[in-house]
Amino acid sequence: METYLKGRVAFVSGGSGAIGRAIAVGLAAEGAAVAVSWHSGRDRAQEVVDAISQAGGRAVAVQLDQQDRSAGLAALDRVRQELGPVSVLVANAVQWPSRDLDEVEGLAASLATNTVGTAALIDAVLPDMRAAGWGRVVIVSTDIVEQPMAGPLSYAVAKGGLETAARVLAVREARHGILTNVVRPGFTLTDRALTTPFLGQKAVDSESAKTPTGRICTPEDVASAVVYLGSGANGHVNGQVLSVAGGRELVR
Repeated sequence: METYLKGRVAFVSGGSGAIGRAIAVGLAAEGAAVAVSWHSGRDRAQEVVDAISQAGGRAVAVQLDQQDRSAGLAALDRVRQELGPVSVLVANAVQWPSRDLDEVEGLAASLATNTVGTAALIDAVLPDMRAAGWGRVVIVSTDIVEQPMAGPLSYAVAKGGLETAARVLAVREARHGILTNVVRPGFTLTDRALTTPFLGQKAVDSESAKTPTGRICTPEDVASAVVYLGSGANGHVNGQVLSVAGGRELVR
């Protein structure tokens, strides 16, 4: 399948994490130059850049604080200077509110960073996409939006807001050649999934048993979906939510 990504520039926010790394490497394998953003994982982001470079690709690591709009604009300026204008944006970054905050404070912090901050990043890349008459925006969400679980409101509400934003963008920007979609991973096998106290191996085994495919999602599963929706191979999918959960959402 031809993805038509060769020569294009992709920006992957949250590129230092497991899912972000798989997405960045996947886009680079299709010929895109990739900007890998990081908030606190500078060394991990550089490892992703090094892996892409060693495979013959072009990549750069940039710091991104989604609470600071001016810093985001500065990061994009650097990407333009080093790689070129961005035509593929993967909004994958998540910043978790402090556990010291109560639920309302945590929700406000999460919306400010994850929803408003991501919207500001999208807004900043749209002019380049419009000028080119081509662009792809892919928002990485979570199946918790559709299948809520007991826990803090902040993460699910912030991602739900982004899914609504994606639908608005899909209607508004398609006339400029810009397609906007959402990838909604299920429970995904990452270091965080294995080490977070309320998850761990027991949760992995339990979710695997409940999933029709017999396993949980991997970062590479998510990356494959993102690369397709973010590429020229996707010529007419717009405003959609693609679940990458092995059919788990079908089983109650």
